[in-house]
Amino acid sequence: MDRIIIAVDLGHFKAYGVTQKPLESPHLELIESYDSTEAHGKLSEKYSDANGKFGLMGGKDGTAAGNGETHNIEHESEKKMIKCIAGDIEKILLKENGTEWYLAAPAGINSRIVQKLSSGAKARLAKNVSANLTKKKKAEILSFFE
Repeated sequence: MDRIIIAVDLGHFKAYGVTQKPLESPHLELIESYDSTEAHGKLSEKYSDANGKFGLMGGKDGTAAGNGETHNIEHESEKKMIKCIAGDIEKILLKENGTEWYLAAPAGINSRIVQKLSSGAKARLAKNVSANLTKKKKAEILSFFE
């Protein structure tokens, strides 16, 4: 592959190899794609109290009492997904051994993904676009990096 384009958001990861033959337009080939189940669904579906007994844990005579529940689950889950995305980017770059690569990620997570990358991966990053391109067609994706 001449170049690699990686388009991510918290729920989707797509890596494309870019090849270009002389006198032809660049061609995108999907080399890795997955959807994260962690990003989908409501928190109440993932982390729920047992059988509706939330307020009856530990209080005297069944009175309401807290149970030490964490209140930043969404933030921690997002941090975990960003770390996973950065790790997957590193794996792709090692496997494909491309000389340069491009990243497209929404503005809210873009810089945090780049922060988690190794200095070698950052040095080979040729272009970084703050946009969610995970649901775009190949031709549209390529237009962001020409």
